Amino acid sequence: MNGLNDGVAIVTGGGSGIGRATAARFATEGTSVVVADVDVEGGEETVSRIEADGGEATFVECDVTDGDEVAAAVETAVDSYGGLDFAFNNAGIEGESAPSSEQSLSNWNRVIEINLSGVFHGLREEIPAMLEDGGGAIVNTASIAGILGFPNLTPYVASKHGVVGLTKTAAIEFGAEDLRVNAVCPGVIETPMVERSQEENPESMEQTIAATPMDRLGQPEEIAGAVAWLCSDDASFVTGESLVVDGGFSVQ
Repeated sequence: MNGLNDGVAIVTGGGSGIGRATAARFATEGTSVVVADVDVEGGEETVSRIEADGGEATFVECDVTDGDEVAAAVETAVDSYGGLDFAFNNAGIEGESAPSSEQSLSNWNRVIEINLSGVFHGLREEIPAMLEDGGGAIVNTASIAGILGFPNLTPYVASKHGVVGLTKTAAIEFGAEDLRVNAVCPGVIETPMVERSQEENPESMEQTIAATPMDRLGQPEEIAGAVAWLCSDDASFVTGESLVVDGGFSVQ
């Protein structure tokens, strides 16, 4: 894809699902990738797959709630590959399901720390590294829960709405410096997170698929394609956007 070849990217939550698919897509486009994840086994597996396909990747163990670890992951990209051009702030969890009045404070804090503060840590470290090289492109993982409300998922919905707000603000702040910041808003995608939900409540998942005009789950590679496009030169005049990729679920 135009502009991705010979670039350097960091992908958080790269050990599975959308993160793994996006790291692989970057590598296919000729981008060197730093795969960052708290899941060591999953992250190393992603790197192994990329290398087996002829790509270049490095794994860094990283808890996105720890700003120092995020800084170290960005430093690895700069030291290993000479800079940072692209970032996909993707690490996230769904948290526990319960009505707002019954949500535990520990669940609220954990979801917000990973899903929202984790993206903030990424932006804070990635932006200066990109500006040193004259700009770049960042994509944050929000969700259709960042534009819609969903019952029993208060912390998740709040965190994803926050990601959309962070994205818009950073886009305004750094647009004149050739640094673009966008978000991707996946619908229900076939990932380990969704598989867990399917096991817990198969009936609810069937209803969700039935309510999706395309009548199926999305695939991680379909989100990876959207992220690659947002980072490419083909999206050179796109910033502050929250790109919905949900099979039509949210347009009804």
